[in-house]
Amino acid sequence: MAVSVSLVVILLILVIMLMRFGYVRGGSAVVCILLGFFLASTGLAPAINQSAQALAHALGAVRL
Repeated sequence: MAVSVSLVVILLILVIMLMRFGYVRGGSAVVCILLGFFLASTGLAPAINQSAQALAHALGAVRL
């Protein structure tokens, strides 16, 4: 749960930055948010969640 909440915050910050710098307009951002919302209610959601958690664990294991 903590990974998904922090991932949502990071993605929200990324969308806001893209809007601020003009790469994404308001309408496009709404479409992206709606896509994520509806994608979360499909059967593909568990696979996406597992992939995001695996990526978070892999990045956490990296030693700099």
